[in-house]
Amino acid sequence: MQTMSDHRPGLQIADSASAAAPIDSDGVAVRDECASTWSYTVSVRELCEFSAKRGDLDRRFTPSATALEGIMGQNTVARRRGPDYESEIALAGICGPLRVRGRADGYDPRRLCLEEVKTICGRADDVPENRRQLHWAQLETYGALFCRERQLAVVSLALVYFDVASQSEVELRQVFGAAELEQAFERRCAFFQDWAQQEATHRRARDAALNDLAFPQPGFRTGQRELAEAVYRAAVHGRCLLAQAPTGIGKTVGTLFPLLRAMPGQGIDKITYLTCKGTGRLAAFEALDDLRGGTAGRALRVLEMVAKKQACEHPDKACNGDACPLARGFYDRLPGARVDAVAQGWLDASAQRDIALRHGICPYHLGQDLVRWADVLVGDVHHLFDPNGQLWGLMQALDWKLAVLVDEAHNLVERTRRMYSAELPLLSVRDAARSAPAAVRPALEGLLQAAQQMVTDAAAAHAVLKSVPKAFVQALQNGAVALSEHFRRQPLAVGPLLDFHFDLQRFAWLVDGLSEHSLFELRTLAGQAGDCDVALGVRNVVPAGFLRPRFKSLHSITLFSATLSPPGHAIDLLGLPDNTAWLDVPPPFPAQHLKVQVADFSTRYGDRVGSLQRLLDVITGQFDTHPGNYLAFFSSFDYLEQAAGQLAAQRPDIAQWRQDRRMGAGARQEFLACFGPQGQGIGFAVLGGVFAEGVDLPGARLIGAFIATLGLPPVSVTQDQMRARLQQLFGADRGYADLVPALHKVVQAAGRVLRSPEDRGWLWLLDDRYRRDDVAALLPRWWGIG
Repeated sequence: MQTMSDHRPGLQIADSASAAAPIDSDGVAVRDECASTWSYTVSVRELCEFSAKRGDLDRRFTPSATALEGIMGQNTVARRRGPDYESEIALAGICGPLRVRGRADGYDPRRLCLEEVKTICGRADDVPENRRQLHWAQLETYGALFCRERQLAVVSLALVYFDVASQSEVELRQVFGAAELEQAFERRCAFFQDWAQQEATHRRARDAALNDLAFPQPGFRTGQRELAEAVYRAAVHGRCLLAQAPTGIGKTVGTLFPLLRAMPGQGIDKITYLTCKGTGRLAAFEALDDLRGGTAGRALRVLEMVAKKQACEHPDKACNGDACPLARGFYDRLPGARVDAVAQGWLDASAQRDIALRHGICPYHLGQDLVRWADVLVGDVHHLFDPNGQLWGLMQALDWKLAVLVDEAHNLVERTRRMYSAELPLLSVRDAARSAPAAVRPALEGLLQAAQQMVTDAAAAHAVLKSVPKAFVQALQNGAVALSEHFRRQPLAVGPLLDFHFDLQRFAWLVDGLSEHSLFELRTLAGQAGDCDVALGVRNVVPAGFLRPRFKSLHSITLFSATLSPPGHAIDLLGLPDNTAWLDVPPPFPAQHLKVQVADFSTRYGDRVGSLQRLLDVITGQFDTHPGNYLAFFSSFDYLEQAAGQLAAQRPDIAQWRQDRRMGAGARQEFLACFGPQGQGIGFAVLGGVFAEGVDLPGARLIGAFIATLGLPPVSVTQDQMRARLQQLFGADRGYADLVPALHKVVQAAGRVLRSPEDRGWLWLLDDRYRRDDVAALLPRWWGIG
């Protein structure tokens, strides 16, 4: 499919399919050979959002329907209209250099009425005026395109608000002449045309620059070219790739470079680089800075996707013009900020904030707008995979061709499990009921009583229920509805009750969708003052059901990490496509550079006291024979403290430093600073913690590691139930509940030792279970165990 150049470390494209070609998708330039000829395809939604929004930003609380509720609501409306009703009508039209397209929700031929259905939770009167104007702009644009296609002189347009709770409709209906709709359509297109021409010019320059992009380093490292080729092939064929690649080969640039090279030929709208931990984003920005510097005119827009908590300047104020000065007149000042931002091109969090405050608008919502105009997005995985992830919503609405890279992908199962899990402590319900206004208090007290009754019936400190009592479900719905009605009437309210409301809405949504992919549990929480609380929880076990549609909608996705074996773990639990490709890149250094040894004693929980001295003898023996800096990993802080304390008493001559439970950023930096190039000592850390992955201590800064235990999760009712559920879904125990994630942590921790092909070091696995066949099979073959 492609050949590699011997004279230049760039990907040379051999087949015509990858050559730059006219592209036709939303927000994409389609050009002729003549540079003066251009056109631009834009969706109806994007055209209207650009041209019709004016005045304040208004994010007052209005209960919104989920995507699934929206689909079901539209289907309900369609069924009510009768057998002649036309649904999902594809429309497109040309206006000068613009090609505008979209899908109208439906047409009722009996009434000669084109409809736009908006699914809501609540009353149509509560939809903010600026949002209602946007809805009308979209419907009028569909009306203009519809009149063109059907050659109508007049049409009736109906904006239908469908309330999912009451299943009722509110219809706002007007009759328009085709000429009137055409004039409004032409005005919107004229407003957008200058920006569209700028974007077409940018796309042309970007694609030309990426076609000539050279690899930013003198040559490929061992294994890096193999990774780059696989990522490129996945992009060309529109597939999912699982790539297990060891530390030291340069995975970040080795995945970004080939995807950028594939971008023009495959018509990819955006590349998204997602990480499970913040440290990975720093490496992505460093690589992108080098790659962007290799494009003519630095013709690549790079945007950091920032969470609202990090970007909001006024967290104590409601998000609308009546409360927040940065929301007032937001859409009037947004165009100027947008122009400055795309001209700058490099848009990390700091740059977004500077531009936004210079124009007097909200940095967070500026960043949300700029997602549409950036080429490469860098952010956390929640932007795509969370139920409310912005990328998922925009990709669906604007029909983007999105190519995704997921770094540290071994963490994705656990991260997405948390995204589809929620907990409701009874103490929080009690506090909310006490602080709630009189109209809301009875519903919350009813919820508290239903929850307490459920706890009494369970009669256990920790229980997993086979089903959720109907009385509790009804009380939960009542509480959620009462709070929704309250905040509908009090749109400027902020504070703990609003936070509780959002938590309750999320919990209710998960309870409503409870299935075999999740557990419903009750567990006792110990309070700081010795008191106890009980928490109700929805704990996701298999996020595949939620994620599968997202993977299917992507053009391509590469998930990469040093620890993804066995591939079935990610494929089954994440819901990856059946044709997912697997790549296992060999290490870039000889196996003898890492001497791996297994200690023949047990560090199981019941054996730890008896084996502690033997464990310390291994550590001190290794240190005395080969002095230098080491990391010692333990499965818990208690175990860590036992070992470090006894070592300090026996060998005060050996310097040591310890991870503690509440380390801030400064303390973490101090911990890592102890690993000096000329240093000698032992750093004690927790397996699976912040120092077990994403830490780079090359050369003499770290020469070895000790890993005590297998890092298996503690025994608990929940763990037993998760194991049983996974066995039920996937057959015989494959270690998905415990052994596979535990050994991922082990391999990640071990990966701190060799950071480059020149490094050499020692690895001690401190437990006899590492010799078991099932354990050895999940460890790197080049370690030579088993």
